[in-house]
Amino acid sequence: MQSLYPLRFEPILKSMLWGGQRLPALLRQSWPGRQSIGEAWLISDLPGNATVVSNGHWKGATLRELLQREADRILGQQQQQWRKAGQFPLLLKFIDAQRELSVQVHPDDEQAARMGAGPCGKTEAWVVLDRHPQRSRIYAGLHAGVTEASFRHALQEGRVAETLHDFVPQVGDCLFLPAGTVHALGAELLVFEIQQASDVTYRLYDWDRVDPVTGQPRPLQVEQALACIDWSRGPCQPVQPAVAMQGSLRREGLIHCRYFTLERLTLFGPAAVGNPGSCHILVALKGTTLLEWEGQTESLTAGDVLLIPAALGIVHLTPLSEPVTVLVCGLGEETTG
Repeated sequence: MQSLYPLRFEPILKSMLWGGQRLPALLRQSWPGRQSIGEAWLISDLPGNATVVSNGHWKGATLRELLQREADRILGQQQQQWRKAGQFPLLLKFIDAQRELSVQVHPDDEQAARMGAGPCGKTEAWVVLDRHPQRSRIYAGLHAGVTEASFRHALQEGRVAETLHDFVPQVGDCLFLPAGTVHALGAELLVFEIQQASDVTYRLYDWDRVDPVTGQPRPLQVEQALACIDWSRGPCQPVQPAVAMQGSLRREGLIHCRYFTLERLTLFGPAAVGNPGSCHILVALKGTTLLEWEGQTESLTAGDVLLIPAALGIVHLTPLSEPVTVLVCGLGEETTG
């Protein structure tokens, strides 16, 4: 049996009209031309967009091919729901929004199934990596008292922005966006996104802009979007993390939901990361650290993303520069009923 190891993947770069030029540099990737890059898909198992292993024995294999052969050792014996699904349950991205994204909403699992939108809905979370202190805003949730009728009226009059809760984000802010939440990233924002493995987006409003390629406005999916909005959900505020110091390690619990977990670690010295038999993904945000497992080592620096198979479980990180900041992404817990 071939041993597993921390897996690197080739990111998939996506050109978007609202994108910028920061992602190739962050990922140390070359990108020909001056097309705007909006997203880098870091870990993906979506059809037609499966990321490819870039290191070690499994180099050249897609994440889908790897799961077909090693699902138990990658996902873990306890992750029955994800193994039965036959697809890696998360999609991880970096997003460079030089201009505002559309005002949009995503379906939940039941809505996605009913609307023929794929095998799952799209609950997601953002972590702000960089922003413009004056021009960047995040739009998340509706103002209290906004109803479907008043929202439709605002749509007709081009006043959608007035219905949205918005705030000036700070670097480090984490925002949890359950399916059904109306939201939009504002301009000049660089974020990390973790989400369910879905690419379904229903646009409500696109700031009256025109796609320079087609010369036409981008299509909207207003009725589908309205059918997915959770009208009971009001303004969304940044997460207040649960903070704990463990020696030279600062842990911030950010998200713990049925689909994924997200934690931010700040290391001032060596630390063990992960749990026995659990799959997790390390996203390096700041500094350089030495990752150790089973007597082997590999460096991890800002922009690096590594999938740690459940067969490894725990790895050890030793900062080579201090402090080191790493996000730890995990799979959601088993659900019943």
